[in-house]
Amino acid sequence: MMERYGLLGEHLGHSFSPQIHKAIGGYDYELFEVPPERLEKFLKTGEFRAINVTIPYKKAVIPYCAALSPQAAEIGSVNTIVHREDGTLYGDNTDYYGFLYTVRSSGVSAAGKKCIVFGNGGVAPTVRAVLRDLGAGEIVTVSRRGENNFQNLFRHYDAQILVNATPVGMYPKNGESVADLAGFERLEAAFDLVYNPSVTEFLRQAADKGAAAVNGLGMLVAQAKRASEIFRNVQIDDAVIDPIRAQIARQEMNIALIGMAGSGKTTIGRTLAALTGRKFVDCDDLIPQYAGGKSIQDIFAQDGEDAFRKIETAVLRDVSKESGCVIATGGGVVTREENLPLLRQNSVTVLLRRNVEDLPSDGRPMSQKHGVAALYERRRPLYEAWGEYTFDCVGVEETAKAIKEALCL
Repeated sequence: MMERYGLLGEHLGHSFSPQIHKAIGGYDYELFEVPPERLEKFLKTGEFRAINVTIPYKKAVIPYCAALSPQAAEIGSVNTIVHREDGTLYGDNTDYYGFLYTVRSSGVSAAGKKCIVFGNGGVAPTVRAVLRDLGAGEIVTVSRRGENNFQNLFRHYDAQILVNATPVGMYPKNGESVADLAGFERLEAAFDLVYNPSVTEFLRQAADKGAAAVNGLGMLVAQAKRASEIFRNVQIDDAVIDPIRAQIARQEMNIALIGMAGSGKTTIGRTLAALTGRKFVDCDDLIPQYAGGKSIQDIFAQDGEDAFRKIETAVLRDVSKESGCVIATGGGVVTREENLPLLRQNSVTVLLRRNVEDLPSDGRPMSQKHGVAALYERRRPLYEAWGEYTFDCVGVEETAKAIKEALCL
């Protein structure tokens, strides 16, 4: 039988699965986009050795499987199919293993805890099965129209573990959360099966409350590892999971450069992008497009700083949704608190420092208005609080190389 592996779905778009499976087993992994009317033909005549299955087909494929694993049968969801030697299909569920690995590797104990699972479709039954098998206490499903819904969510503010099993907050709908977590005073951990952006609004709220906040990338890699075992009837050490997860996380994160105007964000950013094969985005270059063609100087002169800052945030909101970029931000980006979560969702923030006496003021309205030294002293605490890494500008090439090495890019 042809050794052909891949992912079956209706609309797949970009997927990390080919990269993950290549890293795990060295084989090619294809994306099979199949419309509903062709599903039966694909399953009955498709020339594949084994496939993964994603929405909307995790239940639809079950009638075509001659046998199911106990977990797939119990959960009622199949995400892995193997073409057996006799030509029949065997269905399994590796999402179970993926979420189980995610919870265990997080160090969070579900035993006896009250849990909420947001959503009642897709992978939600699998999440509930894992929580049950980990000894969770009450497991509440919250959906839009169920007995427990978003109108009466307050009845469950005593929950200790929350799981978002919906696509709410996933790119490009960054910034949305399936629920407001303000009332969950006993919250210990939040798991979001979304992994793009890396830090969803749901996870940001959880982290702000001091809870563990875990995205879905580890689950994606772990379930792929288990699928690869089933595909090829082999055993693979769990130790492969985290390095692959970390590699993808590094690959997809943005490097957002912050610092005073004139500190080298543009020149160093361009060089860093070239060194790492990333796209470079200068937020200041985009501001005129968002301002109807006005230059930065004209915005300040005609509309004032507050109008400029609102445009700057609008630019950042769009730019920070992207992945794998080097982003040069404006010098005053740190003056609006709402900009920090925009950066944090997909970026690591790098502060560039340059001697104040070397910072230019030409063409920089705020530096000219307040004086470079006074402006720097006002912003310095914010720069230091926002910067996850700090580099002194010792030369464009040297600084870019230092950032690349420090971030393992």
